[in-house]
Amino acid sequence: MNLGLPELLVILAIIILVFGANRLPDLGRGIGKAIRNFRDATAEGREKRD
Repeated sequence: MNLGLPELLVILAIIILVFGANRLPDLGRGIGKAIRNFRDATAEGREKRD
C-alpha cells in the first residue's frame, strides 16, 4: 500500500469535509495525546518486564 501526494490530499480533503476546518486542531491535539499516552504505556510495560 503506497500512498502518494495525490492520495494524501484526497484523504485530507475528506477529513476536512467530515470534521470541518475549525475542529481539525482539536482533532490533531487529541491524536497527539493518544500517541503520547500509548508510548508512555509501552515504555512502562518494558520497564516492568526488565
